[in-house]
Amino acid sequence: MQIEPLVTPTPTIIWKNGKVRLIDQTKLPIEEKFLETSNYRVLCDAILRLAIRGAPAIGVAGAYASVLAANEINTDNLDEFKDSFVNTAEIIRETRPTAVNLKWAVNKMSKAVNEYNGTVNQLKCELLNLAHSIREDDLSRCHNLCLHGAEVIPNDGEVMTVCNTGGLATSGIGTALGVIQYAQAQGKAVHVNVCETRPLLQGSRLNTWELKRTQTPFTLITDSMAASVMKKYNLDGIFVGADRIAANGDTANKIGTYSLAVLAEHHKIPFYVAAPLSTVDFEIHSGEKIPVEERSPKEVTRINGVQFTIENIDVATPAFDITPAALIKGIITEIGIAHYPYTSSLKEQRDVR
Repeated sequence: MQIEPLVTPTPTIIWKNGKVRLIDQTKLPIEEKFLETSNYRVLCDAILRLAIRGAPAIGVAGAYASVLAANEINTDNLDEFKDSFVNTAEIIRETRPTAVNLKWAVNKMSKAVNEYNGTVNQLKCELLNLAHSIREDDLSRCHNLCLHGAEVIPNDGEVMTVCNTGGLATSGIGTALGVIQYAQAQGKAVHVNVCETRPLLQGSRLNTWELKRTQTPFTLITDSMAASVMKKYNLDGIFVGADRIAANGDTANKIGTYSLAVLAEHHKIPFYVAAPLSTVDFEIHSGEKIPVEERSPKEVTRINGVQFTIENIDVATPAFDITPAALIKGIITEIGIAHYPYTSSLKEQRDVR
């Protein structure tokens, strides 16, 4: 189905002339540099080093990486092809363990391979078509999600967000930041308080770039300013994305999200999670079962490669934390807004889709 986005989609990741083309987010906002590759290992490395990031975006990247991996398998024997594909699919799937969209997309590609009975060449074409459909599906999901989410933002809305959840984190439209941008596009006067998002500064680097692009008013704040901003401005809502949502609504998102949820509860500010249903892992009952990725200590002790603390110290490096479902006012998906208890409301949405 053709959609009409309210904002111009970001050129996050596309397929062009047999290659994957993506904007290298590690270079933003100083430089807009694109990476093109026909090698699935290069694309996996881009996922690992956060040149492309955001759960929906790396789901799409995983689908296209599967296509590139398939193209590198040099055999006309279908059984041999399937055996080789199983191994490469596992490599792609494990590149980022917390974000469930990556697993979801690669599993869809693997299922197509397992069930196929034609020629290898035709299978490769089918995989490319499936990857395209996953990307288009993400655009459609995010568009509908943003329409639903924009409804809860009032005119003259004062909101807050953390990490980057705009077009850069998806196929081009966004989730939580997309909700805010859609409200702005609908004519609402919205102002965004953008948490810088340590340690890799996705807020100050990426959100500012995206909000400037759509001319959405914002103020950049340090993460430690969040409580005082909530107290001073009586926010209308806090909007965050998700890398994985358990069946009960517990949500894994960028480290610092849990802190914002606790502060929002204290200040009686509605706290919303925005994510497509593909981010919900119905096989995991609670957040206790969500694996939390540990990153390199250098991401904490350095900025742009510059060391700013002493050497040889213990460094905590979780990339994500888990926000309990009870702290979440609503989970915004492409179907609508689910409410607590999420075990039943998210299941109802899944059954509708």
